[in-house]
Amino acid sequence: MMQFNLLFDIHGKNHAIQNVSARTYKSLDGVWQIIIDPLENGYYNHSLKPRKNGYFKNEKMKNPDDLIEYDFDHNYQLNVPGDWNTQMEKLYYYEGCIWYKRSFDYKEKINGRIFVHFEAVNYECKVYLNGAYLGDHVGGYTPFSFDVTELLQETDNFLIVQVKNTRRREGVPTLNTDWWNYGGITRSVKLLELPDTYIEDYFVRLSSDKDNIITGWVQLNGENLANMVEISIPELGEEIRVETNENGYASFSINSGPELWTPEKPKLYKINLITDFESIEDEIGFKRIEVKGTHILLNGDPIFLKGISIHEEAPFGGGRITSGEQCKILLNWAKEMGCNFVRLAHYPHGEVMVRQAEKMGFLIWSEIPVYWTVLFNNRDTYQNAENQLVDMINRDKNRVGIGLWSVANETPVNGERLSFLRKLISKAKSLDSTRLITAALDSQKGEGDNIIIDDRLGAYVDVIGINNYCGWYSKKPEECGALCWENKFDKPMILSEVGAGALLGLHGAVNERWTEEYQAEVYRHNLEMVERIDFIQGLSPWILMDFRSPRRNLKHIQMDYNRKGLISDTGIKKEAFYVLRKYYMEKGN
Repeated sequence: MMQFNLLFDIHGKNHAIQNVSARTYKSLDGVWQIIIDPLENGYYNHSLKPRKNGYFKNEKMKNPDDLIEYDFDHNYQLNVPGDWNTQMEKLYYYEGCIWYKRSFDYKEKINGRIFVHFEAVNYECKVYLNGAYLGDHVGGYTPFSFDVTELLQETDNFLIVQVKNTRRREGVPTLNTDWWNYGGITRSVKLLELPDTYIEDYFVRLSSDKDNIITGWVQLNGENLANMVEISIPELGEEIRVETNENGYASFSINSGPELWTPEKPKLYKINLITDFESIEDEIGFKRIEVKGTHILLNGDPIFLKGISIHEEAPFGGGRITSGEQCKILLNWAKEMGCNFVRLAHYPHGEVMVRQAEKMGFLIWSEIPVYWTVLFNNRDTYQNAENQLVDMINRDKNRVGIGLWSVANETPVNGERLSFLRKLISKAKSLDSTRLITAALDSQKGEGDNIIIDDRLGAYVDVIGINNYCGWYSKKPEECGALCWENKFDKPMILSEVGAGALLGLHGAVNERWTEEYQAEVYRHNLEMVERIDFIQGLSPWILMDFRSPRRNLKHIQMDYNRKGLISDTGIKKEAFYVLRKYYMEKGN
């Protein structure tokens, strides 16, 4: 039984708290004051040393001759959650530093511990409350929390966050990507109200070898760690009590036969975790996913993953997704297409997307942004990647819809990269042995009509993801159907990316690039190719909807958008959408 590394520090450390939406909280979403600070004057002085009275002090003039060269309250404003690029025209291409401030009162009686919880900030930040430093966080897509109990005031609290989306060579992702670098506090912010001793984390799942056994563990944090915890599943009539040890940890096992989750019937059970101090409710499903030879088995039966790739780009106008309704729109389009699988690329999407996807019956590929040419020989880069992997798995390990954890996308083949990714794979398996591990490769070899998958990373993943753009970046569309594939590994393959670009409403011959007809023709011939690959067990074409990317500079066609979407950024379906839909509707498991 795996126990996660836990942080028990009360102040200045990131706390990983499970199922935040089920806790008592006060939302800090809404309008925040901001200061745009490209030179980081709010943090560094003219000698490039940290200032003791930086913007985080939120100083005000007290005397007529005071010199204070900033003022949050008479400056710009931005909505949180949200990216700054699409909220203010002058920030569209901005990469740099912006300071956020949110003032609030907290007159409620404090009977425990209060945490400020950020669902995501892109890309790095420093957090202050009432002028005191709480901590920092690196990584634009995973949650973090800080204990603020001792710093809260009844009135006039000010929470200040320095946010930087500056791309860095040593970052994860690195300098070069193919999606928009949306900056800001991009997901919700909450003040969590927890008892002195609280349920910090838990993992509830199907036993690794028996379908009638539910196993799991629970971890408490706080002052009185040796306590009784009740775990109940009312629909199954199950209720047990376990006692945590002096470290607050207890494992458990329930002899019960739950109905297993499937895309056709995505069954979830209400589960209650109760102590003398609090009660938490979650919705958890049970499944078994594994590989046997070149097959993927769900609950013991072969399944073909009819999928689509999705970026966390809001429908109808773009920008970072900020609501559950936006998630539902994208997932409903995938459902209309006939999908039972979504690849949430290229980073952990918001928890609301993951929860909504599993409720709708989608198996999920979830990924960290080890993308293209990160610094595989840099120790700090590796630690950054591992931290993001741990955060992703920790947050979503109870989400039954997760079928695959992905450690990378389109990384170059060399020894340093192999060592880097093998360590990530080992870490993922140590944290969660119930899911499959994958990575999207673009390293297959080809000569004539023959393609060979021989990347050494294939020996270490459970499922091999392959990105191949026949008809777009190589060969002509009509040449794709005849391709013959060979796999050096006795493992299943998912065609994790395939597709072509098209501008909505541009029509012409099937050999005219950027037309809807050309994109549809690429799909027709690639689907012919798929039918010739006996070890392929799914695909997630690129991509559901057009999305912003600064790499796309063909202005009369792209206009800062990657046009490989089957649906335009305005929500209109292209011809290729219906080609893929027809294939999925006719394709069985």
